[in-house]
Amino acid sequence: MSMADELAKLERLRESGALTEAEFRQAKARILGAGEPDGGPHSYGSPATGLHRLSRSRTDAMLGGVCGGLARWTDLPSWVGRLIFCFGFLAAGTGVLLYVLLWIFMPLED
Repeated sequence: MSMADELAKLERLRESGALTEAEFRQAKARILGAGEPDGGPHSYGSPATGLHRLSRSRTDAMLGGVCGGLARWTDLPSWVGRLIFCFGFLAAGTGVLLYVLLWIFMPLED
């Protein structure tokens, strides 16, 4: 499907009321390759810039906020990250080492 066809389809969905104005803008920005205009989790531009946005969460934190920050960055629930780190702990403690390194090097969110 061409970009023009996708934009026309989005316009029809918005006119029928299936999409809100905000959803329409986000979908249109995704199609045009501009990211999310509202500053969502994937509005970083290039992947290198996205790494600079990776930060520990102040609100979704059990220890240091690493899993909450990774959850926001990857759009996965934070419990999934916690489970992965627990399995990593059982695998010769690599989960603890990785968690501590991320805790040290990931900045705290603004």
